[in-house]
Amino acid sequence: MSFGEIITWPFAKLMVWLYNLTGSYGWAVILFALVVNLILAPFMAKSKKSMMRQTRLQPQIQELQRRHEGNPQKLNEEMQKLYREEGVNPMSGCLWSLIPFPILIALYSVIRQPLTRMMFVSQEFVTTLQEFFVEKGLYTAASGRASAYAEIELTKILHNNWDLVQTELAGKLDPKLLNIDFSFIGLNLGDQPQWNFFMNGNWTWAAIGLFLIPFVSAFLSWASMKISTAINPPAAGPGTDQAQATMKSMNLVMPLTSIWICFVMPAAMGIYWIANSVFGIARDYLLTKHYRKQLEIEEAERAARRSEREKELEAKRLETERLKAEGKTEKNANTSKKKIQANEKQKLEERKAALDRADRAARRERLGIKEAEKPASQVGNRRYARGRAYVPDRFTNPETAAEATEAAALESEGAASIDESVVEESVAAVETAEAAVSAAAESAEVLSEAAEDPSVTE
Repeated sequence: MSFGEIITWPFAKLMVWLYNLTGSYGWAVILFALVVNLILAPFMAKSKKSMMRQTRLQPQIQELQRRHEGNPQKLNEEMQKLYREEGVNPMSGCLWSLIPFPILIALYSVIRQPLTRMMFVSQEFVTTLQEFFVEKGLYTAASGRASAYAEIELTKILHNNWDLVQTELAGKLDPKLLNIDFSFIGLNLGDQPQWNFFMNGNWTWAAIGLFLIPFVSAFLSWASMKISTAINPPAAGPGTDQAQATMKSMNLVMPLTSIWICFVMPAAMGIYWIANSVFGIARDYLLTKHYRKQLEIEEAERAARRSEREKELEAKRLETERLKAEGKTEKNANTSKKKIQANEKQKLEERKAALDRADRAARRERLGIKEAEKPASQVGNRRYARGRAYVPDRFTNPETAAEATEAAALESEGAASIDESVVEESVAAVETAEAAVSAAAESAEVLSEAAEDPSVTE
C-alpha cells in the first residue's frame, strides 16, 4: 500500500460504509461532511473559545500598546503575561482552522479515483477493466489532462454495465469492486459543471443543476464568513482597520476562488463544500452562543475576585497605616540591629519632614498663600504614585467607580508623572514672603526707635 493510500484509507472506508448505509452517493458525501464536522467539533470548539477570548482582550491589548508604544520588547512581555493570566493561546485559533484542508485533499483523491482510492482494487484490474470497455466500444482511453478523471468515467460505465462485467470478467473480478451510482437528485455527481451548457441547447435539469452547484457553494461560503463576523464582531481600535480590510478581501476572494474550483472538479466536491458550509454555520452559531455565556460568567467571577482582592489589600493598607500611626506595628524579632537603626532614622526623618511640612503649611496659611491643587493619587512629588486612574472612594461608591476611574485616566493621560514645581514653588514663595515680612519688621522697628529718640528726629 502506497503512502497516499495509507492517508486516504480511513476516508475511503468511511465513504464506502456511508454509501452502503444510504445507497446514495450524494447522501454519503453529505453525511461524510457531517461526520468530519462532528469529529472536528472539539478542536473547533477550542479554537472558537480562544478566538473569542482574544476578541474580548482587545481593549486591554490596545491599552498595553498605547502604554508601551516605542518599546516592543516590553509590550511583548506584557502581552505574554496577559495571555498567561487569561489562559489564551494566540496560535490555537489558527492551527485548528487548518485541519479541514488535508481532509479536503484526501476526499478529493477518494472522489477522483473511486476504483483505486475508494474501493482499493488493484491497478492490474483497472487496466483489465479499461481494456474490456475499449474492446466493447464503451470507452475511449483519454490522455493528458483529460485522463485525470478516467477512473470516474470507468466507474460510470461499470455501473451501467454491471451485469455484463460480472458475466464476462467473472474469473478476473476484484473482490473489493463495488457498483457505485453517482446519481443524486437527478444529477451525476461524477460530472463536472459546465459554464457554457446553454451553448449546446442542453437546458435539462442535469445540466442546470450542475451549473448552479459552484454558485450555491460560493454563496454559502460567503454567508458562513459573514455570519461568523456578525456574531463575533472585531474589536474597534487603532490597528484594526487594516485587519478588517484584509478580512473583507478574503470574504470576497475565497467564494470567487471556490466557484472556479467547483467548475474544474467533480460535482461531488461542490456538494461536500455546500454541506460543510451549512454544518459550519450551525456549529459556529451554537459554539458562539455557548461560549459567550460561559465567558460572561467567567468574567463576572474574575471581576468579583479582583474586586474582593482590592478590598482586602485596601483594608490591610488602612489597618497598617492605623497601626503605624498608633505605634502598634509588630517588630520582627529577626530584624538586624542595623536595619532597626535605619528604620528609626527613617522614622525620625519622616517626623522632621512632617513637622517641616506642618510649619510651612502654617506659614502659608498665615501669609495667605494657597497651595497648588494636587491629584488624589499624588505622594510627595510623584503625581500618580497610586495610579493614573486612582479614585479614593471607589469602594465606598462602587456605582460611580467606573465613570470616575475612566475620567481620572483621561485627565491624567499625557501628564507628567513627576511634580517638580509644587514643592519648590511653595518653598520659594514662603521664603520670599518671610524675607518680605522680616524686612518690613526691621523697617518698622527702625521707625519706632526713631520716633522714640528726639535727637534722631531733629
